[in-house]
Amino acid sequence: MIKKLDLYIIRKFLGTFFYAIALIIIVVIIFDISEKIDDFIEKKAPLHDIIFNYYLNFIPYFINLFSPLFTFVAVIFFTSKMASNTEVVAILNAGVSFKRFLYPYILSAVIIGLMTFYLANFLIPNVNVHRLAFEKKYIKNNFKASKTNYHLQLEKGTYVYLEGFDNFSNNGFRFSIEKINETGLFYKLTAEQITWDSTSGKWHLLNCTIRTLDGTNEIYNRKDNMDLAMNIRPSDFTKENADVETMDYTQLRKFINQEKLRGSDRVKFYEVEKYQRISYPFATIVLTLIGVSLSSRKVRGGIGLNLAFGLAITFSFILFMKISTVFATYGNLPAYLSVWIPIILFGLMAVQLIKKAPK
Repeated sequence: MIKKLDLYIIRKFLGTFFYAIALIIIVVIIFDISEKIDDFIEKKAPLHDIIFNYYLNFIPYFINLFSPLFTFVAVIFFTSKMASNTEVVAILNAGVSFKRFLYPYILSAVIIGLMTFYLANFLIPNVNVHRLAFEKKYIKNNFKASKTNYHLQLEKGTYVYLEGFDNFSNNGFRFSIEKINETGLFYKLTAEQITWDSTSGKWHLLNCTIRTLDGTNEIYNRKDNMDLAMNIRPSDFTKENADVETMDYTQLRKFINQEKLRGSDRVKFYEVEKYQRISYPFATIVLTLIGVSLSSRKVRGGIGLNLAFGLAITFSFILFMKISTVFATYGNLPAYLSVWIPIILFGLMAVQLIKKAPK
């Protein structure tokens, strides 16, 4: 009986989840087409690219985006329906404990959580390469770097400064590189302009001055132009936040370590992205437990009241998550705490609700 009950709940849970996700994706695609159809026509986007490079790669992104919300909605919907049909009462009266009743829910949540972990860390970064390339080509205007005053650390003791960079021409302005050891500054190179040479993989510098310090002696050189090999590419100056969406589990961690070495001011943003990819499967389990606890009791308002209350909790969770990540990105809150605090607090809420659920 219990095995049949498990399969019944798992089938209901996953069936409702994927049905709800499929419906919302269809709706989102229809609205997205109506919004972007002018761009497709104006920029003559091929139908093949629209379908296979954009919308086909659009689906995994939205499955992952909406999975916590629709996991909760699915649990609330079909469990409330079971409660209104007195199925939950019959199951508990048959000798099944409430904790045992939760097993198939937790198993289903783990399946969805593993799916979202795989999507977020492996599949979506790969398909985002094609989706974002399509957006840049046919939807968004060409990106041009507007930030100025770049400060980067290439390696320990080697620092780079660039006042501005134009990604259209791959030209930088007012460049300097400084090398520092335990005694202080011993080498400084400045240039009025630098240009990326894609053929040689080097930077071409104009109007250069080189100062080398050896104790109290200073060696001064001036060159009209020179080529310099550095572990920097134009993409390091024009990198957008969306670029991290194309990095898988391993690439994102290597990139964060590289940005820490360079002293990037976007490290916290990237760390939040990393911890969110890990924590969302756990959020799915927490929301599932809350949903079962809320909807397993038969109430006068029926499914509608449970859905309304459940959606309020879900949006509270999402809002709390967004607020905490803002504190991490622009404040002093560690990135891992900003992601895990909402999950821990709502996890404690789930424990309390389970204690008060019908036994």
